[in-house]
Amino acid sequence: MPKTTSSPALPISHTSSPAPSNSTSPKIAQQNVTSTTQETPKQENLSQLQHNGTLNLSLVRSWAYWLQNASPEIIAKSGFDLIVMDYSRDGGDETAYTREEIEMIKRAGVIPIAYISIGEAEDYRFYWNESWKTKPPDWLGPENPDWPGDYAVKYWDENWKRIVFEYLDKIIAQGFSGVYLDKVDEYRFWAENGYNESWAAKQMVEFILQIANYTRSKAGKGFIIIPQNGEWLLNYDNGSLLRAVSGWASEDVFYDGLKPSPWTDEKVIFLDSVAKAGKVVLVVDYVDNRTRGEEDLARILDFIEKARERGYLPYAAFEDRKLDRLDVIPGIQPPT
Repeated sequence: MPKTTSSPALPISHTSSPAPSNSTSPKIAQQNVTSTTQETPKQENLSQLQHNGTLNLSLVRSWAYWLQNASPEIIAKSGFDLIVMDYSRDGGDETAYTREEIEMIKRAGVIPIAYISIGEAEDYRFYWNESWKTKPPDWLGPENPDWPGDYAVKYWDENWKRIVFEYLDKIIAQGFSGVYLDKVDEYRFWAENGYNESWAAKQMVEFILQIANYTRSKAGKGFIIIPQNGEWLLNYDNGSLLRAVSGWASEDVFYDGLKPSPWTDEKVIFLDSVAKAGKVVLVVDYVDNRTRGEEDLARILDFIEKARERGYLPYAAFEDRKLDRLDVIPGIQPPT
């Protein structure tokens, strides 16, 4: 995502693929947000999605993905059931959302989930030290050539884990209902750079389990854990990962931009297993070219139909992948 001179860029979604993908790291930039919203806001309380203090994701019928300069007011009126957003408007502590803003979203009946990259470090985050660019710590790897400012990390290192747990503390304090874990597929990068793939994958599985245990010990057993991409991790799961997560999210499942995705057959094998386990599956394809022409709508509807046929929850996002506004399509998204 393009950065501005006034603020760091927040993650744009790194695109998923069987090869190590870097299209999912959000970059938040200061941009004008022009979002279309429904005229009638949802009035139900979040308690309608709760049972014994735990959010029931099986009742969620729609979701949205907004990382850059997300507006709590617009989200609250949007009609979506679940929102994935950054903890901050532009990625920094100075513009972090207040607990009151997150509570407002929840009162509107929307479940707020916080984006966090656990497989890459981002140079606009609170934890970043500029000296790392010349004298990196042992756990910091090379910069991602596709996403300047994002750096591979040895996510199994205790020093990186301490940073992530501090980040999670901020998210919990804000009142988010869960976390959306990006770059869980970073094990593929390390597998291509001298590490055993099975070992690297199992280290990521263990990290996700630690995150689930840590957050739920502080925020309650119902705290939502949703990894994004890296479905192939389930190859290395003995069952504990699938039991621990609340669901799974994936990009480019049926479409890679405006063209059919070459990864569909590989992805749905794992996503189907998540759905069959009774977990939510969130899919986002960047299929909307914003023309609202016949071809555009046909592609959007085809994506939504393919996702729903498999029991997934679709979000049709704009082709540019900036995730800097909500994509509301009257009568289609969110469903009426």
